[in-house]
Formats: sequence, structure tokens, C-alpha cells
Amino acid sequence: MNEKSHILVVDDDRRLRDLLKRYLAQNDFMVTAVADANEALAILSNMAFDAAVLDVMMPGMDGFALAKTLRRDRSQLPILMLTAKDTGGDRIEGLETGADDYLTKPFEPRELVLRLRAILRRAAPQPDRSERQLPQAVVFGGFRFDLTRDELRRDGTPVYLTTAETALLHQLAANAHSPCRREDLVRACMIEGGERAVDVQVTRLRRKLEIDPSFPLYLQTLRGRGYILRPEEVEHAAV
Repeated sequence: MNEKSHILVVDDDRRLRDLLKRYLAQNDFMVTAVADANEALAILSNMAFDAAVLDVMMPGMDGFALAKTLRRDRSQLPILMLTAKDTGGDRIEGLETGADDYLTKPFEPRELVLRLRAILRRAAPQPDRSERQLPQAVVFGGFRFDLTRDELRRDGTPVYLTTAETALLHQLAANAHSPCRREDLVRACMIEGGERAVDVQVTRLRRKLEIDPSFPLYLQTLRGRGYILRPEEVEHAAV
């Protein structure tokens, strides 16, 4: 991202608002922070944003209701929900409102940055693919990863991936059977921590994908060249 992404933060906790505004600014975002849904709707009528971070528990219109309104009026605006409740029901409700991601308080500010960058990457306009047909899905070892939904399933059952794991698997799958350099993965997946962080995420992915992570069959290391995903099948959209 050459220009700074402008993030709208909506949270009635002034201390947290100030913390998020300061931390996001330190990580190269522009930030506008407001205390409630009414302020958010007012400012959105005059200003465009690249993403919104919404607290769920707010007086008046809560985060769920605000997310529904934003999704109805601005269908392409990426939304990240924040909540103090750590229940599956709240997470599902948040996603059903149209939120792109969900983070439970307390959270590490670095994780918020990582998740924001991931949803911004997914929301970015896609390049012209006419010259190279990218995979729609890859299949290996009972797994199927759908690149159009960023969804991993094993024998039809969803497999949970973190935002960083999803971004990494997407990039490797998009380049199936071709090596991906660590530095390219850092840039494409917006992984904080550099190449060492990529190695850590690969290790975590292997624990979920490989029968024996010490001897990977699918997510392999190419010494001096990076990593490569070797699926058994690559699916393309019908032309």
C-alpha cells in the first residue's frame, strides 16, 4: 500500500480509543476515532475510509447494529469487530452482520494490525488475471483450500486457520508447484516480523496440514529458494 489506509475506530472506551489511534498511527495508518455509532455515521456521510474497527458493546446502537448499517450502505467497507465477550455465538453474530473479522478483548495490538492488513489485502482490487489463470482451489491429503473464500476443509469439515496462516496458505496455493521466496511472502502476506515470522507460520501450518510435520509432503522447503506447496490437484474455474 503506497498511500496510508484510513481506518475508522468506533469505541466508547476513551482510553482504548486513544491507544488504538496511537498504535495504528505508529504502524503507518491514518486513524479517525469516534465514541459511538451516531458519530460514526455522521462522519461517514462526509468522509471515505478503507476499513472500520467497531466495538460491539456500545451505548445506543451497538456494534452489531452499526455493522449491519454499514454493510447495507457501504457494502465494500471492510469491518473488524472488537468484543469483550469470548463466546462462539457472539463471533457468529458478528460475522453474520457482514464483519470481515472478529477480535476478542483483551488482544495484542500487533494482532489487530495484522488482521487489519489482511482484510485490506483481501479487499484490494484484484489485478487483471487474463494472462494467468489463478487456481480456484487446491486439494491435498484430504484437504481442500478454496482460494475464492480463503476456506480450508478436511473431508468436508472446516479447519480453523489464523489470519496469518490463511494469508500464507493463500499465497502458496496461488503459486502452487512454484517456489515462493520468504521475502516475497513477507510482502504479499503483510506478515510482521520478517522472514523469521514466515518460518514460524509455516511451522504452524505444517502442524495442521501434514501427517508428520518433520517430513512434509505438501508444504516443502526449497533450500535457498523458500517454500513451495505441492498439492495433488489444482482446480481452476470453468471457462
